[in-house]
Amino acid sequence: MAQRFLGDLPERHANLIKSRQPNSVLQAQRLFAASAPITGTLAERYLASRGIDDGANIAALRFHPRCFYWPDEDAPKQSFPAMIARVTDADGAITGVHRTWLHSGLHSGLRPGGAPAQPSVMDRRAMGFLLGHGVRFGENCDVAVAGEGVETTLSLRCALPTLPLIAALSASHLGALLFPAGLRRLYVAQDDDAAGDHAFARLSERGGETGVEIIGLRPARDDFNSDLRDLGPDHLRRIVRAQLAAADANAFAVG
Repeated sequence: MAQRFLGDLPERHANLIKSRQPNSVLQAQRLFAASAPITGTLAERYLASRGIDDGANIAALRFHPRCFYWPDEDAPKQSFPAMIARVTDADGAITGVHRTWLHSGLHSGLRPGGAPAQPSVMDRRAMGFLLGHGVRFGENCDVAVAGEGVETTLSLRCALPTLPLIAALSASHLGALLFPAGLRRLYVAQDDDAAGDHAFARLSERGGETGVEIIGLRPARDDFNSDLRDLGPDHLRRIVRAQLAAADANAFAVG
């Protein structure tokens, strides 16, 4: 499927992707190896500010205190703290990384009432070969959930704590996600926009070709992280459970 997707691109762009892949994948593997667990870091604080409190237990996420950053091609190299997400194929091989550069929030001082300012996102960029792959949380099984962003996908862990999840990192990459061997049902966490609808339609078409059942999961607001933060984890569980097949709601211990 990834090869078919490349075949749909103009030849010049498809060749550029192929030529850059080996070097960028190696760079991604080195960056992840040079990063540290996120426990006690700015990355853990950032996830907590998004309502995701168990980030320290996620093997696919690491932290680099001085990750190189270029605002544009002509700008000098800089370095900032970043959350590093590991992109893998279905067999667990690292094919890329996703970098989320973070502001500490210290420059903002205190919020009204004396609360410290929260970390914020400075920029996001991926590196390596992403097409068909994603940031994986949990081991492969015959049922999984796929979404776009890391934060959106992780938000579903409070409702689906034992179900494998995959963050494809964009709507276009979500639509091109390669199905792991043995997958029989894929839930798709749809952002409430046209790009999310298009990704779901592409996956549904491919699922029909391969025998994988595709079921959409809709947030109450614009995405599931907004649901988690604004409505709370208990409400999010109810939203998700109502959209699951009954067998999955029971098997994966949704509260």
